Amino acid sequence: MDPIKYTRFEKARIIGARALQIDMGAPVIISLPKGEVDPITIAELEFEKGVIPISVKRVL
Repeated sequence: MDPIKYTRFEKARIIGARALQIDMGAPVIISLPKGEVDPITIAELEFEKGVIPISVKRVL
């Protein structure tokens, strides 16, 4: 099964929403590099690992 391919708009929305969650105090799902505190960078790392608990519903 191929991994899901997101459009650049879906990717931006997912990372932005997750960064907001992290900024508001949601627990981080991955181990972070030492000293990493930027929510956007953390959300991007989670996205790359495929662990963000957000799904996309596409309407055709």
